[in-house]
Amino acid sequence: MTIVHMVFFRFRADVTQAHKDTFVRELKKLKDLPCVKDNRLIVGGPSITDPIERSKGFEYALLSFHENRAALDEYQASKEHHWVTSTYMFPFKEDLCRFDFEVDSDDEYMCYFGSFAKANGVSLNNGANSSGE
Repeated sequence: MTIVHMVFFRFRADVTQAHKDTFVRELKKLKDLPCVKDNRLIVGGPSITDPIERSKGFEYALLSFHENRAALDEYQASKEHHWVTSTYMFPFKEDLCRFDFEVDSDDEYMCYFGSFAKANGVSLNNGANSSGE
């Protein structure tokens, strides 16, 4: 069962754009950890939500996929994750919001993307594999 991990970040007003850019660059490197499912870790921002007030002031977001809860726990406990967050986020944050959930078995097929899905016989339209099962 896939676990989806989402985090929303808001920096203090005195944090420079250069610092934020470095944080994003370093955060993206976490996709190479073996506990990140198929290197699926995306960092985005700043928010383009319209109206911007709906973003509640959060500037950046992280979305990552993990094979199971143990993989998410491994990600959270990794020295790389600790280094990025303790160096670039926690001392500079105004707020953050974390939300993790297990993907429902009926929706698991949506966790297969592009060529990976095609190579594994998964249809992105309805979850059935190419043999019709």
